[in-house]
Amino acid sequence: MNHLDINTVRSEALFVSTLQRSDGADAHQVQQAIAQAVRAFGSRGCAAQVAQEYGDHPETAVTRMRWARQVVDATFRATRAPVVETANRAVALAA
Repeated sequence: MNHLDINTVRSEALFVSTLQRSDGADAHQVQQAIAQAVRAFGSRGCAAQVAQEYGDHPETAVTRMRWARQVVDATFRATRAPVVETANRAVALAA
C-alpha cells in the first residue's frame, strides 16, 4: 500500500513554493503557499520537483527541506492527532 502523510505532502509543496525562509511568513502565508503549489503542480508534481532539486542541487535541497518540514510542523502542529506506536504500526488517536 502506498500511503502519503499529509505533512509530507505539505512539506514538499512548501519546498517547491516561492516562499523563502527570509520571508518570515506567518501561518496564513504558509498555508497559502502550500495551497498554490498543490494547485499548480499536484501532490505528485511537487514530489517530482523535490526529487529534481535533490538531483540537481543536493547541498541546498537538504537545507530547504529541513526548513519546510520545520515550518509545516510549527504551522500544523495543532491539527495532528497523537500517535501511539504498536508492535507493527503507528495508530493515530482521535482527540
